[in-house]
Amino acid sequence: MRQNIVILGSTGSIGRSTLKVVSSHPERFNLVGLGIHSDVATLRKQILAFRPKYVAILDYNSASLLSRSFKDVKVLFGMEGIIKLATLSEVDTVVNAISGSAALLPLISSINAGKKIALANKEAIVIAGHIIKRALAANPAARIVPIDSEQNALFQCLLGYDRKMVRSLYLTASGGPFRDFDLKRLRKVTPQQALAHPCWKMGKKVTIDSATLMNKGLEVIEAKWLFGINPENIKVLIHRQAVVHSLVEFIDGSILGQLAVTDMRLPIQYALSFPERWPSNGNLRLDFFKLKNISFEKPDTARFPCLDLAYQAVSTNNMLPCVLNSANEEAVAAFLEHRISFTSIANVIERIMKRYQDLKDSYKLEDIIVLERQVRIDSQQLIESLGKGNSK
Repeated sequence: MRQNIVILGSTGSIGRSTLKVVSSHPERFNLVGLGIHSDVATLRKQILAFRPKYVAILDYNSASLLSRSFKDVKVLFGMEGIIKLATLSEVDTVVNAISGSAALLPLISSINAGKKIALANKEAIVIAGHIIKRALAANPAARIVPIDSEQNALFQCLLGYDRKMVRSLYLTASGGPFRDFDLKRLRKVTPQQALAHPCWKMGKKVTIDSATLMNKGLEVIEAKWLFGINPENIKVLIHRQAVVHSLVEFIDGSILGQLAVTDMRLPIQYALSFPERWPSNGNLRLDFFKLKNISFEKPDTARFPCLDLAYQAVSTNNMLPCVLNSANEEAVAAFLEHRISFTSIANVIERIMKRYQDLKDSYKLEDIIVLERQVRIDSQQLIESLGKGNSK
């Protein structure tokens, strides 16, 4: 029986890789819909190649233009359209590869609709993990299978084990392009340098997060909610070879790890095929005889303080990770636009977090949305002052 799927964020790197998996297994999938922000040029090519029944475009003007070109495709508009795509009754699996916090409302909606969700977005869980956990408990038919290589690896290693048997989770990180830079060199890093990741091909935002180690910090918070493990028992290891994607240490001292080549088609296919495993089409096998070594190092949080900031946020209350994430998104955008330095990203986040450290927890989604908007405003104002050379 073919699996009916929709892909939210189909024009991004994960979305395009997902379509490669779909193309490799045409007998297993029926692609019902594609959702995007505004890259209509790429979406046109995807429509011609896959002929989905629906498309949803967040940007209204882009959606209006497209609707005139494809009369046999139903074009949905705005966030309402994205949510409708994520909750269609005929759909079995929703691939949520939307970038940033914009994934939150479609994620909650697909959980409430009882969908299987192949999740490539971490920000939604970071800002509202406690709310998502409650939604999953209220909708037992829904299930999240993570796509991100590290969380996907943990998911595989933890299958069949009671959480009481787990001592620690280990998230691995390549260390990004600046793992050997001192602070003086880090201050002079350019966006072009930061976007040159040594191991993975990813979107701009996640690539910068990898360079600052914020990506690992967000994954620590995500792992807490996905797997029910306390943050103090979630560790980060610098692993330059990017072959071991995560490890689980059990209370008896045994360690299970998941190893694979650095190709996102593997975790994507696993998330789509779960609870089965399918043969991979293409050369996706790891050759042990070509591995020279496998090494692990402790991350240097003096040079990369974003990781510590994430631990501070998740250890304070359920709302501060939202502050951390929103401030980070604004700071990363400012860095990419050459408005602040690479090292100022952490500075912005830390200063904004201090303003909100006494927040009270809330399980209301609207409170998360209001908080995120306010943090973005405060972050933008701080970034503007930094750009003018004002250190106050």
